[in-house]
Amino acid sequence: MRIFRLTAASLFLAALCVLPAYGQGTTRPASPTSAPQTGGSTGAVGDAKIAVIDTGMFFDQKQGIARFNVLLTNLNREFQPRQTELDGMRTRITQLTDEIQKQQGAGVVDQKSLQAKADQLDQLKKDYQRKGEDATALYNKRRQEIFGPLQEDIGKAIEAFARQRGITIIIDAAQVPVLYAADSVDITRAFIQEYNSKNPATASTAAPGR
Repeated sequence: MRIFRLTAASLFLAALCVLPAYGQGTTRPASPTSAPQTGGSTGAVGDAKIAVIDTGMFFDQKQGIARFNVLLTNLNREFQPRQTELDGMRTRITQLTDEIQKQQGAGVVDQKSLQAKADQLDQLKKDYQRKGEDATALYNKRRQEIFGPLQEDIGKAIEAFARQRGITIIIDAAQVPVLYAADSVDITRAFIQEYNSKNPATASTAAPGR
């Protein structure tokens, strides 16, 4: 059973696209000061044992899932040349715009020179838009290729974590508004610690299952 949906957040191409983020409009449970004890630490309703996990914490650079951060770093490094090219084009667009505005405000205008710069600016904007869209599409495709297996791996690990502790229901606080949850039912840190210990980032930089 799929327990959660993992969305890889990134700052890459931030000027061109806005990536989805966890936790919008939700109230997350307070993080426990210590990891919950195995067994008996989850809430119980009838025969069900309930726990809360905040998958948004998986992306935390210091306390999150280490493999995620390694894969994200590698992905951004792969696309850095494209980012650098786009940054250069954006800078040139700004420069040309300023030059045209200054030339128009100078009083005596060389119309031929002004038109040449205007044509150059128009073409540069079109190229920037096209390359930006291509880079964003390719980045999203690669992101899915890389993080899809990690999502599946983490999902299986959460299920195994729950079965070992007799947990029958896990609520994702990053997806479902949680008005209140005692620290004793928050398994976020305990799961992250266990996953990192079994899947150290230094062991492999490839996506799980590759």
